[in-house]
Amino acid sequence: MILTLVAMMTMTMTFAANEDAATMNTTEAYNMTVNMGKLSQALNLSKDQVESVYEIHKTFAAEMMFAAQTKSGEERDKMVDNAIRKDLAWMDYVLSKDQYRKYVMLLNATLNNRGLK
Repeated sequence: MILTLVAMMTMTMTFAANEDAATMNTTEAYNMTVNMGKLSQALNLSKDQVESVYEIHKTFAAEMMFAAQTKSGEERDKMVDNAIRKDLAWMDYVLSKDQYRKYVMLLNATLNNRGLK
């Protein structure tokens, strides 16, 4: 009887820990924080572009974290798609064609590595 109780409590605690870890991993996947210095170097941004890219990316990261908090998978997917579209539209306006092409490659790699696309 006591062993059964201990086993049940252990399984319950393990399940709760796994659920918290899964939620944390999901939220981490949507965390789009990047090192802006490295992104600036990779894209060879001018000083004016750095400020604009920083502000655009800050908005994108906030929208992605907001999407991560959404319970509905369908609604979350729509929010992510909308955030990506807005981010790409604004980046297309700020970046040169070569910079934009490289940014799209980096964003796609990031989203694929995190299992979001």
